[in-house]
Amino acid sequence: MTKRVHLSIKGRVQGVGYRAFVELEAELRGLEGWVRNRRDGSVEAVVQGEQDVVDGLIEACRKGPPSSHVISIDVSEAEPGLLDLRPAGEKFTMLPTV
Repeated sequence: MTKRVHLSIKGRVQGVGYRAFVELEAELRGLEGWVRNRRDGSVEAVVQGEQDVVDGLIEACRKGPPSSHVISIDVSEAEPGLLDLRPAGEKFTMLPTV
């Protein structure tokens, strides 16, 4: 079963390689989506794939890279149109800060 989620990750998640960590973990798992920094200091991601694989990525995000410190991850169902923010032809990408 396919699952598509919108993640809002808070804590020490900018300037520590967190986006690159999420991108690599998603690519290793074969997931679709994107990740980006937000000006409020959080990281936002949209991820789509098999339910258990997406759940595994969320668990990896709770740990993050060694320099990070995740305080919370808000998980909600993502609208299908959010995937369209990726450049055409890319499976998973890092988007500019908003």
